[in-house]
Amino acid sequence: MQCRSECGACCIAPSITSPLPGMPHGKPAGMPCAQLLPDMRCAVFGKPERPIFCGGLQPSADMCGADRHAALLWLTQLDAATAPHPL
Repeated sequence: MQCRSECGACCIAPSITSPLPGMPHGKPAGMPCAQLLPDMRCAVFGKPERPIFCGGLQPSADMCGADRHAALLWLTQLDAATAPHPL
């Protein structure tokens, strides 16, 4: 499956705890990545500096849904479900 054009959900919804270019401390969920271009594409896609986390996200029918809104919702729920909870 190919990424939907002008989506960027995977660069906004999930939190990233590892450093990435322009965001040395990672990024919180819901914040656009510093590498998200105006056309909602990733500036470091396919480059060595792309975080391993990002490379692990592969577009799928479940994750991407019918539209950008569905993708944002699915990824937001996944991030919340997998976030570490304080003791």
